[in-house]
Amino acid sequence: MRLLRCCCVLLFSFTTLATQAKMVHRPVEWTDGGIRFHSVLVYDEAVTAKRPGLVMVPNWYGINDQAIRKAEMIAGKQYVVLLTDMYGRDVRPTDDDAAKAAVQPLYADRALMRHRINTALAQLKAQAGTAPLDVGKLAAIGFCFGGSAVLDLARSGADVAAVVSFHGALEAGKPALPDHFKARVLVMNGADDRGTMPDADAFMDEMRASDADWQFVVLGNAVHCFTETGENSTGCKYDARAAARSYRMMQDWLDAAFAHRP
Repeated sequence: MRLLRCCCVLLFSFTTLATQAKMVHRPVEWTDGGIRFHSVLVYDEAVTAKRPGLVMVPNWYGINDQAIRKAEMIAGKQYVVLLTDMYGRDVRPTDDDAAKAAVQPLYADRALMRHRINTALAQLKAQAGTAPLDVGKLAAIGFCFGGSAVLDLARSGADVAAVVSFHGALEAGKPALPDHFKARVLVMNGADDRGTMPDADAFMDEMRASDADWQFVVLGNAVHCFTETGENSTGCKYDARAAARSYRMMQDWLDAAFAHRP
């Protein structure tokens, strides 16, 4: 009996291991404007069913190990995530000064920002033949600078179900380009984020003037970077409670948006 029990335990253990996540990190590269971009497709290979796809733009440090871990967490068994390179493969900031230099050309040229994020969306769609991707259910999410990028994707009129911005800049650029919202827009910022919240009223005016289905959520007691683990400065601080709440809201928003797709 003891031997039978041990065998059953071992069989259960092996079965559990076989069904555990097997996360794929597949390079996706393209050339645009003479620049080679290197993004990473992230999904659970243990699940064979097709699932929604997300363009994910990380914070201003771009693609690094921490961004890949976050992409894995978000992808889980539910999404195929394209962790998106907005700078080019030769630009990988390792400090704030380098990150600021990397984002500045995109904030200064919002047409370029829109072009690059739309190119990333097209590259995600192109993975449908080799990844378990449902191209009828696409969205975009972004963090800090990445939040700005996905908002510009929505402003450009991209045909995605939704965009979700976490502690992203809200300002649309000057002069602002025309808005053509099709996506449902969820924006979440910390109430005490001194970098982004001064633009909150102008952002809401922008959204009121559009036909978009939108929601702007202000998370109490949170500052900038509230989803960025390891950040712990006065103006840029990880907040586990705010992060958990924002991820739940993201999930609900995406579920509702995808439910309304044909």
